[in-house]
Amino acid sequence: MSIKDCGHHKDKKKKIIKRVLIGLGIFTALVLLIFLITWAILQPKKPRFVLQDATIYGFNVSAPVLLSSNFQVTVSARNPNSKIGIYYDKLDVFATYHSQQITYFTIIQPTYQGHKDTNIWSPFVYGTNVPVAPYNGVALSQDQSNGAISLVIKINGRVRWKVGSFISRRYHLHVTCPAYIPFGNKNSGIAGVVTGVKYQLAQKCSVSV
Repeated sequence: MSIKDCGHHKDKKKKIIKRVLIGLGIFTALVLLIFLITWAILQPKKPRFVLQDATIYGFNVSAPVLLSSNFQVTVSARNPNSKIGIYYDKLDVFATYHSQQITYFTIIQPTYQGHKDTNIWSPFVYGTNVPVAPYNGVALSQDQSNGAISLVIKINGRVRWKVGSFISRRYHLHVTCPAYIPFGNKNSGIAGVVTGVKYQLAQKCSVSV
C-alpha cells in the first residue's frame, strides 16, 4: 500500500513540475511577444552624429615615419526617438588616415540621452610619435605641404536603449565621420599647419548599431 502511494506522489509531483514549466514558457513567450510588438510600434532609430568642427594644435610628420598630432573636435549626437532614451557606454574617439589609426583613444564619459535630446562633446584627439606605414607617411607629408588633409574621425562604443523602465542589452556603436581639414593656404604662401584655428566642418557621420 505504501509503495503504491509513493508512486502516486511521484507522478503528481512530475505533473506539477511539468505544468509550472509550461506556464513559465507561455509567460516568457508572452513577455517577448509584447516587447517585440512594442518595439515595432516605437520604431527605434539610430542616433545621428555630426562632426561640427576641428581645431588644429599640432601636426608633424618626422623620420622615421612618426606622426605627432593634437587637435580638438566637436561632435554632436542627437536622439531622434520620441519615446526611447539612449545610454552611451564607454565611447572611444580616435582618428584614422587611409584606414590606419594615427591617434590614441580618447574616452567620452558614459551618459544618458533623453528623448529628442542632443549631446555635444569636444574631446581632444592626439598622438605622440605614432608609427605610421611608410606609404602613409609620404602621403601625410604631401597632404601637409598641399595645405589640407582627409582624416576620418571614428567613435566606437556601446549603447543601450531605454523604453519606460525597460533597458535593453548593450549594442555595439560605430560612428564614422569624414573630415577634410585645411591646414593653410599654399597659394598665399602660408602652407603647413596653422595652429589654434577652428575649421567649421558640419559633416554628417555614418552610424551603425
